[in-house]
Amino acid sequence: MLHLSPLRSLRNVRLGPNGTMGPVDLDLAEGRIAAVMAHDPARPAREGVRDGRGLLALPGFVNTHAHVDKSWWGLPWESYGGEGGTEGRIRHERARRDALGIPSVEITSRVLAELVRHGTTAIRTHVDVDLGLGLRGIDAVREAAAAYGDAVRVEIVAFPQDGVLRRPGVLDLLAEAARAGVEHIGGLDPASIDRDPVGQLDGLFDIAAEHGTGIDIHLHDPAELGAFQLELIIAKTASRGLQGRVNVAHGFALAQVSPAQRHDLLQAMAELDVTMTTVAPLRLPQLPLAEMDATGVRFGFGTDGIRDLWSPYGTGDLLGIAWQFARSSSIVRDEDLRRVMEIAGGASAAFAGLPTNALRVGDRADIVLIDAENPMDALVRTPRRELVVGAGIVLHEA
Repeated sequence: MLHLSPLRSLRNVRLGPNGTMGPVDLDLAEGRIAAVMAHDPARPAREGVRDGRGLLALPGFVNTHAHVDKSWWGLPWESYGGEGGTEGRIRHERARRDALGIPSVEITSRVLAELVRHGTTAIRTHVDVDLGLGLRGIDAVREAAAAYGDAVRVEIVAFPQDGVLRRPGVLDLLAEAARAGVEHIGGLDPASIDRDPVGQLDGLFDIAAEHGTGIDIHLHDPAELGAFQLELIIAKTASRGLQGRVNVAHGFALAQVSPAQRHDLLQAMAELDVTMTTVAPLRLPQLPLAEMDATGVRFGFGTDGIRDLWSPYGTGDLLGIAWQFARSSSIVRDEDLRRVMEIAGGASAAFAGLPTNALRVGDRADIVLIDAENPMDALVRTPRRELVVGAGIVLHEA
């Protein structure tokens, strides 16, 4: 375990959609917010109390799509090599990862520390499962995450980065991971990687239905090909009774089809609570915030890989991803900026198996302090995180 300090009270902070509620004092107990009261500067100081200095308090950020097992963070600079494209990156990663000692507890611990330093307190992470690794990566991530106890929530997706059906034995590994307690199993471009979308999805949905896991599928395929696979995912979610347990990561196709087709897909997804996650990729159209909210399709932000063999980019700053999404989507109005901040924070807590967090009495004490006027200001400036608290435990202090 890391040396983590419990917090009893966080005093003199501001809350609310416009940062105007306060100053208030937050009393914490058993990892939750026990009371929200007007700030009383006369209250005696005691152990476990922090002065919030009038800073803005936000719910902890939720990283809904990470790869904490496959970074080279903390190692000497690794030059980009190999070929582009999904297949090229897979080949390069397989050729280099053993030499770099990936995955490892040490590297994963460094990545988690960066996420936490930037205000993330809950994470859904994909962890590679393949014939070369077995479940080693899952073991490494679990050990690294255990250092935080309950202060940082980490859910795991057993992820078949090298394909499912084209590598005989991977389905068995995914089933083994499900029996071992992973929360979700993953998939990858059923059409373009396995070239058998029905077969891959049947295999994944069989495992999820048998073992009670969720499903989280990487879907990069564009336009009509991607939309076809979304339709298959929707149909199988309905037929197998997996409502509320299926997520599509990336899903670029949704933003590339006609408005009418997109509306139909979103309506069908909303009825089954099929969710989406995005890393706000540059040079591609973003998921349509207004349309997704109007239909009720939940989605979250993720950092994707961080300094890995796919790309040297990535800092672990989930707020930076929210900024990228908002800027690329030309979002400028206060109500939309606030909505982006909600998605970056407590509104996405369910992606990590937690209840919604709005810093109310009874909510989990996942709190980030930022020197900002309001959530909109925090989004457009992405200032440093002054204090990060997870389940009432101080995780980082600037």
